[in-house]
Amino acid sequence: MHPLLKQIKARRLALKLKQSDMLLRAGLSRQQYQQIESKGNPRLNTLELVADGLDSELLLIPNDKLKAVQAILDGTAYEYSTPLTDPIEVEEDPWKGLLEDVSDD
Repeated sequence: MHPLLKQIKARRLALKLKQSDMLLRAGLSRQQYQQIESKGNPRLNTLELVADGLDSELLLIPNDKLKAVQAILDGTAYEYSTPLTDPIEVEEDPWKGLLEDVSDD
């Protein structure tokens, strides 16, 4: 099975949706949607409908950025970069350090 088709199915299952739910969410019958998950090769506009129905977006990710994007999605992004601020500080004051002090001298 193609990796994209695996992602589509995994996303549907993560949302606890049945193939028949895609009629209301994406305008695709269960048979149409089943065909996409099993055999693939949908048109781009069909993929856009599926993505929308799964509360997702279609993106082209450059290969050199793929691991970093996957780490963000997996929640392991700190392995690939250092945070700009301490996560605890962000929880306490999410605006800290974003705006400089402006004085009227």
